[in-house]
Amino acid sequence: MNYDSGNIWGATRDITFIGLGKSSLDAIATEVAAFQQRALKADQFPDRGSYYRSDQFNFAKIGVPAFYFSGGTDFVGRPPEWGVEQVNAYTERNYHQPSDELTAEWNFDGMVQDAQFGFYAGLIVANETELPVWNAGNEFEAARRAALGK
Repeated sequence: MNYDSGNIWGATRDITFIGLGKSSLDAIATEVAAFQQRALKADQFPDRGSYYRSDQFNFAKIGVPAFYFSGGTDFVGRPPEWGVEQVNAYTERNYHQPSDELTAEWNFDGMVQDAQFGFYAGLIVANETELPVWNAGNEFEAARRAALGK
């Protein structure tokens, strides 16, 4: 399970699953999103290539499906475009910069929501009798078969 950058702007009505559509983990993420009464969204910034630049990618390369969650952008009590504006401004000004540090303005409510999401998703995976699998035709399916000797 991977999280890159925590949600520092507050509670959201959505959560992002980068890699949505690639594996059987979709059903689990969908279940947890419904439980939390949140919308599950695919990568909201696909032009950034996050799936292929992040920590879970090394698992994918050897055939292991993994969750990669990112905060949502539909913030409770904010206009619809506000979240994307915050993410873009943070990325432009602070991401991997000396200014990328804790400030008094951070609101951890969304980070708590997302951590709970990951806990529930992980608990479901841990209690499953079958391992997660790639969807048929996925680019990492062959690596999974090879790893399992199939």
